[in-house]
Amino acid sequence: MSDEAAAADLAESADVAAARRLQRALMASGHGRPEGDRCPICFDLIELPVKKHSKIKTCCMKQVCNGCIFAARQRDINNRCPFCRTLLPGDDTSKLAMVQKRVHKKDADAIYFLGDQYYYGMLGLAKNVPRAIELWTEAAELGSLDAHFQLGLTYYKGLGGVEEDKPRCIHHWQQAAMKGHAPSRHNLGVAEHETGNYELAVQHWMISAKMGDEKSLISIQLMFKEGHATKAQYAEALLAYRDAVEEMKSPQREEA
Repeated sequence: MSDEAAAADLAESADVAAARRLQRALMASGHGRPEGDRCPICFDLIELPVKKHSKIKTCCMKQVCNGCIFAARQRDINNRCPFCRTLLPGDDTSKLAMVQKRVHKKDADAIYFLGDQYYYGMLGLAKNVPRAIELWTEAAELGSLDAHFQLGLTYYKGLGGVEEDKPRCIHHWQQAAMKGHAPSRHNLGVAEHETGNYELAVQHWMISAKMGDEKSLISIQLMFKEGHATKAQYAEALLAYRDAVEEMKSPQREEA
């Protein structure tokens, strides 16, 4: 064997070992949702999907659950943020100014949010996908799990004219999943399923289902019906999912 061939074999072995270490870390971490998924008022985890069951406030960039928003309205707190009590802006220009103020302070959530506005052309901004990706990338570097998730989606499907890049996509979802981001974990399961790695897909979905992700539970149910998941796995996921959902319920959230 030539020196070049031996070096290539060593490099390949190192890559395989690194991939195995990453896979072990991926499966051993991220089993609990991040603190950012808790409502800052009631401190309970927000139901999944978070954006459906809460609203982000542009004044403080806090994700307030619908239950606490409902409770604030019952106390006639209608024109102020239920968390920081800032007077709510009445127009897009004022909202954008609030967001940009926090962006200048390197607030990861604000940078991610501004990226969304550029991607969809909201708050009076012209749609600008390259600018959105630039902002999401900065937010991800600052620790935004939602930014990692959105970058993953963009690269996985080649959205908005972006060139498809599956390895880059998977990297972003892995980074978020290891810190408890349930949607990213679910999508890793989808990616493994698409390549025929059913066992690994089920392992990912077991983790996200136990965090209260309904799509993951449904995926496990389908895998059970197709013979790729065991009855014990489905039963375990179902019970854990129910427990997670029950813990996120509250009277005010039910009313909302």
